[in-house]
Amino acid sequence: MDSLHLIVIRKLGKRKAAVKADKKPAKKGKAAKKDPNKPKRPPSAFFVFLEEFRKTFKKENPDIKAVSAVGKAGGEKWKSMSAAEKAPYEAKAAKKKAEYGSLMNAYNKKQESSADEGGEESERSKSEVHDEDDESGQVWCTACNFLAICCILFHLLGRMEDMII
Repeated sequence: MDSLHLIVIRKLGKRKAAVKADKKPAKKGKAAKKDPNKPKRPPSAFFVFLEEFRKTFKKENPDIKAVSAVGKAGGEKWKSMSAAEKAPYEAKAAKKKAEYGSLMNAYNKKQESSADEGGEESERSKSEVHDEDDESGQVWCTACNFLAICCILFHLLGRMEDMII
């Protein structure tokens, strides 16, 4: 019986991790470009609290520079707060959420109207230049308001952020 017992122990001790054969590599597709005009999402009640807490924490502890320390201390304080203490932050967060809702409605309406009217414009290049010249006789790009001769190549290459003027 001892040998049988040893075999069972060995089998349990030599267990190997399950191998996942059907694991597929993550797709590295292109992410959709973010619209810079789209309103930012509103902060939660915790982040509204953290804005105020960060200021007081920096005054009380000027020697602590780590962001993680501020976050940990803020998280501990938030957990220890009662619902009554959290109420003003939740009210501010609700107000910011309502403002965000109205901004998003306006943004979506603007997107829909530009999509309806912009059927012809969407076929044109984004870096198309104005037909009119300014006082200096230079032609400007409609996409970025830089001199057209300077930015056309950057638009074509998609490297507008590298352009230094």
